[in-house]
Amino acid sequence: MELYIFRHGIAEDGRPGRPDPARQLTAEGREKTAAVAKMARRTGVRPSLILSSPYIRARQTAQIAADELEFKGNILHADSLVPDSTPEDVWRTIRDHADEAAILVAGHEPLLSQLVAFLLNAPSLRVEMKKSALVRIDVDSPRSGRVGPPHGTLRWMMVPRMTS
Repeated sequence: MELYIFRHGIAEDGRPGRPDPARQLTAEGREKTAAVAKMARRTGVRPSLILSSPYIRARQTAQIAADELEFKGNILHADSLVPDSTPEDVWRTIRDHADEAAILVAGHEPLLSQLVAFLLNAPSLRVEMKKSALVRIDVDSPRSGRVGPPHGTLRWMMVPRMTS
C-alpha cells in the first residue's frame, strides 16, 4: 500500500475567540500546497482514498490535493488525524481501508512526523514535516496478515522549496 502523508499548508495565525480548528490556509499556503500536489501528480501520485483531519486547514489541503491529483472520490474526515491524536490511532484508521492501494492523509504536526516514524518502525527517528510537505511511505497491506506495527519503506519527501 502506498501512503502519502501531507502536512497542511501555511495557515492563518490563531486569534482570541477563534477556535484553532477554524484556522484557514493563507493564499501563500494554498499556493505552496498546490505546487507540491502538482509536482506529485507529475511523479504519478494517484490516491485511491483521501483522509483528512476535520480541521479546516487540513480539509483545504486535502481538497487542493484532490483537485491537483484528479481524485474523483469523496474526501473522508477522520478524527484520528487531529493534532493531539496518536500514530496508532491513524494506523487503525488506515487499516479500516486496507483494500485501498494508495491513501493520502492530510493533517498536522507533530502528529504527522510521529506517524512517519511509526510507519517506518523507527520510534526515535526525527522527521521535520515542513508546511505543505508530502511524504511517500510504502507499507505491506494491513490485510497481509502481519501483526503489530507497520514496517514501511520511505520512498521520498517533497517540500515547497523543491517546486521553485
